[in-house]
Amino acid sequence: MAIDAKVSFMNQTEKRLSKEITADSMAKVMTIVADVLEGYEMREIIISLETNDDLLDCFLDALNVQGRSAKTLERYRYVIERMMKGVGVPTRRITVYHLRTYLAGMQQRGIADSTIEGVRQVFSAYFNWLQRESLIDRNPTANLGTIKCAKKKKKTFTAVDMEKLKEHCSTVRDKAIIAFLASTGCRISEATGLDRKAIDFVGCKCIVHGKGNKERTAFFDGVTSMLLHQYLASRKDDNPALFVGKGCRRLEPGGVRAMMKKLGESSGVDHVHPHKFRRTLATELARHGMPIQEVANVLGHEKIDTTMKYVVLNEDDVNHDYRRYA
Repeated sequence: MAIDAKVSFMNQTEKRLSKEITADSMAKVMTIVADVLEGYEMREIIISLETNDDLLDCFLDALNVQGRSAKTLERYRYVIERMMKGVGVPTRRITVYHLRTYLAGMQQRGIADSTIEGVRQVFSAYFNWLQRESLIDRNPTANLGTIKCAKKKKKTFTAVDMEKLKEHCSTVRDKAIIAFLASTGCRISEATGLDRKAIDFVGCKCIVHGKGNKERTAFFDGVTSMLLHQYLASRKDDNPALFVGKGCRRLEPGGVRAMMKKLGESSGVDHVHPHKFRRTLATELARHGMPIQEVANVLGHEKIDTTMKYVVLNEDDVNHDYRRYA
């Protein structure tokens, strides 16, 4: 086995050197390498793709200890495992060229640049962690570079849009969901994860669990309180969930998205999805003068920069403020 390993090593070394140096120089180098190897015993290590599972599991365990959500861990595993299957080599052999080729393939398939940049960020997090933990010698994402994305102007719901949505809701449950998301700015996972007992109807507030299982208080208005009362009074089940779907089972985010897609089609409102209510609330609060730090607290953001991405200011807003302060 040792002899076979040495022969394999010498053959691979010679093949690599043949592209870099002259034949005479290579012969000298190979002679020196052979002499050095005489004092060592070697065995060939076959690295299989299973090796990646160990490294990936270590990475995900570290994120879990840091308090990252199960959804985040699931996404990281999916993205990294898909990449490793695509490039066909184990983690320690992945180079920047493998990653560039993989991302280029995503572009050729017509995948949005913003999605590709999100994938690149996952790669960066993975390999940066491996390097910090001294599990790899070289970080293949060090020179990968970011993916430039065209900045699209985000849209919010107008007052007319909101009225159309309310008019076309077929059930009191749907009206309650629309009102709840619009007034609290909650993430869809936060809303569907709520139980009835979490609602404080007197104070018009509730405790929600955001990303990283962090608690915060979400507030809602009187109309939302009334609709929640009507909805819960209409239910005959004993499910503790605030919102339920078919079979009186807890309503999942996918069910809300499906409902909103139909609602958008019936009402004629474009791009109706849960996150748009969150962006709309952030924009309205900022327009009415709420300090951006408080807006961040309402949305459950740790960084104000994240909140700023949610606030959509139109030209009239900018023009008004310019005339006011210029």
